[in-house]
Amino acid sequence: MLLGPAYGYPGSQAPNGQQPPWMNNGLTVETGCTCHGGAAPSTEVVVSISGIPRSYDLNHQYNFTITLQHASYLEGGFLIWDYGAGTFGAGEGSEIIDASVDENNTGGLGHAMPGNDWNFNWTSPSEDIGDVEFSLVGNAIDGNGQANENDAWNILTFSISAPDSTAMDEEGELELRTISVGDYDALFVTEKDPEILEAERQEQLSHEYFKWGNIYFWSTLSILIVAAVIQGEFYERRFGGGPKHLDMSLAIPQGIIRGALTAGLLIGFAWSWDSHQSWGVLLLLGMLTAWSAYGVYRTILQATTPPADIDLV
Repeated sequence: MLLGPAYGYPGSQAPNGQQPPWMNNGLTVETGCTCHGGAAPSTEVVVSISGIPRSYDLNHQYNFTITLQHASYLEGGFLIWDYGAGTFGAGEGSEIIDASVDENNTGGLGHAMPGNDWNFNWTSPSEDIGDVEFSLVGNAIDGNGQANENDAWNILTFSISAPDSTAMDEEGELELRTISVGDYDALFVTEKDPEILEAERQEQLSHEYFKWGNIYFWSTLSILIVAAVIQGEFYERRFGGGPKHLDMSLAIPQGIIRGALTAGLLIGFAWSWDSHQSWGVLLLLGMLTAWSAYGVYRTILQATTPPADIDLV
C-alpha cells in the first residue's frame, strides 16, 4: 500500500521533483499523472510540441520542442514516450528515463528540472515500422514542493505517419507542425486589483441593503395598514355600534365605482403575477386591490345596515 504513493511522489523520478512517475509498464504516461491535481486532465494546462513531421524519414534526427503553459503556474514537468519506436536524445533540462517498459529498454524522456520549455531530439526508426505513436504528459505545479490538488496536468497523444505516406511541401521537404492540447483562453485569466474587488463587493452590499430595506419597509407598512383596518373594524363593532347606514341613492353609485376600480386592479395584479413582475409591483397592486375590495365590502355593509333614528331625521 505504501509503494504506490512513494513512487508517485514528486521527486521519486527526478532530482528536482514534479516529474510524472513512470509506472506499470507506461500506464502513467498513457493515462496521466494522478499524483498532481487529481485523476482527470485539466484544459487549463496547455501542452504543445513543435517540430513534428507528418511522416518520418528512416533513421533521421528531428528536433522537438515541448512548451508548457498555465495561467498561474510558471513551471512544471513532462514525460514523453514513443513506445520504443525510435531513440530520444536529451537536451538542456531533460534526461532519458531508462525504464524497462518495452523490449528494447529505450525508455522515454522527461525533464531534469522543472521548467516550461524543453528542446531535445528524436531519431526515427531505421526501418519502416508503420505509424509511430507518441504519448506526452505535462503537469503544471504551484511550486510548494508537494504534489497536491492545486497542481494540474494534461495529456497529448499524437502520431507520425509511416515514410512516404504524406506529400512534400513546395520545397520538397516534409512539413513540420505544432500539436497542442488545452484551452488557450484559460491562459488569459487575470486577477483583478484588490481595490476593484472591494469596490464591487461594496456595491453588491449596497444593492442588497437597498433591496432588503425596501422589502422590510413596504412589508412592515402593509402589515400595519392591514392591522389598522382590522383594529378599526373591531372598535367600530365593539364600541361604535357598528357601521353607519348608507342610503341606497349613495351606495349604488359608490358601489359601482369601487367595484370597477377593484376589477381593474385585480386584472393588473393578475397580469403582474403572470408576467413575473418584481415583488414591489406585486405588493403595490396587491395592496391596492385589497384596499379597493375592502371599499366594496364597506359599501355593501353600510347599505345593508338598518337606519337609525338620526338617519331617518
